[in-house]
Amino acid sequence: MKTLKSIFLAILMISMIQSCIVSEKPNMGFFSDSEYDFKGAKFTSFNVPMLLAKPYIKKALKEDGESEELIALVKKISKIKILTVENGSREMLSDYARYLNNNHYEDWATIKHDGDNVNVRVKQDGDAIKNMLITVNSNKELVFVDVKGNFTANDISQMINSVSDK
Repeated sequence: MKTLKSIFLAILMISMIQSCIVSEKPNMGFFSDSEYDFKGAKFTSFNVPMLLAKPYIKKALKEDGESEELIALVKKISKIKILTVENGSREMLSDYARYLNNNHYEDWATIKHDGDNVNVRVKQDGDAIKNMLITVNSNKELVFVDVKGNFTANDISQMINSVSDK
């Protein structure tokens, strides 16, 4: 029985460590599945290990004085992938937006903050939202955040309102 527990813990630790690995290969659909010419764009991607990240995210939100509703949203997140792109073009960004439209993502909000554009898109299945994509466009640097979880429209609206109020 101890051997079985040891093996299980070793597998769990390996999978947690593996999810922390940073890669120079894209980890999101349009960027990894297409034969698109990215014209010198440089990618950095990583998966956020939620088991380790949730406590830190909650603590940071509490320290920033965020509402309990926003902190409760963190519990609904099951997976986060982040992709940064250096030397990305506006053409690539518009092709990515077309890709999302073709894959049934709805544009929910565009927020302008300090010269950056933040775009929130969701993929809805009935009342449930299983996937939210956040794009931050800052000149030639782009950040894409793919958030998976079990959200409602009200959850996403609260998140957008809390960000746009500041």
